[in-house]
Amino acid sequence: MILERANRIVQCAEIPSADILAQHVRIYVINLDRSPERWERLCGQAAQYGMSITRIPAIDGSTILECDRVDFQQRQFVYHNGRKLLAGEYGCYRSHLLALQQFVASGDKMAIIMEDDVELNHRLIPRALAAMDSVCGARLVKLVNHRLVGFKPISETAESDVVGRCMHGPQGSAACYIVNRKAAKRLLVSLKPMLLPYDVALERGWSTGVETFSTLENLADFSPFRADTTIGKRVHYRAAKRHFLLRLTAHWFRTCDQLRRWAYTVKAKPQLVVSAER
Repeated sequence: MILERANRIVQCAEIPSADILAQHVRIYVINLDRSPERWERLCGQAAQYGMSITRIPAIDGSTILECDRVDFQQRQFVYHNGRKLLAGEYGCYRSHLLALQQFVASGDKMAIIMEDDVELNHRLIPRALAAMDSVCGARLVKLVNHRLVGFKPISETAESDVVGRCMHGPQGSAACYIVNRKAAKRLLVSLKPMLLPYDVALERGWSTGVETFSTLENLADFSPFRADTTIGKRVHYRAAKRHFLLRLTAHWFRTCDQLRRWAYTVKAKPQLVVSAER
């Protein structure tokens, strides 16, 4: 009887609490040098909630000449998107890869990567960790999305959030996601060269080889800085588009990619959450 009780105590001691796990999850914030007010706002929130955040100096795409862009071919990008690349998109892409590189170099098991127009909250880390625990594999869970069309629930987390995949996309936004070390290493290889905007490329688990999911509800809100985007506004995207007939390759790619997305979502089977008490 005493031995049985002692074993239970040891087993419980081996299971770290959510608060202890949260202390070991670093948040990487992508922030441009010319946007110090965004970083200051997040530092204040991090201090309020007792979080550890690390600044990733964002790459300003407007300062890089087209001939100096690495892992990028303009012709291939136009083929897949039907328009030219915006300088801000290139900077965003390279900045996220820089964040992934720094995370992998840190030796940490998991990290949350976010852009500086997202607000922190006191439940972000526990809910993000629960989302990761509810699914399997080398994985990434998007914690913020602009749209979820044809959402297929796959699991329910210990925090009562629903995790799944979408039948239709792109879902938009790479503003906040949690990723484990193995998945980050794969992304650093599979996301090169740059063929698509980062937010589009990130959610294509069927292409990256990373099990990719989304939460049904956004786990973080956007800050007031969201309206002042540093990547590009609608008018800039329209100006970069080619004539409709010259965009046929992009339409064909999107059609094929949509079929792959359907297959990727349909094959995902519901997963059971194993609680720490079992």
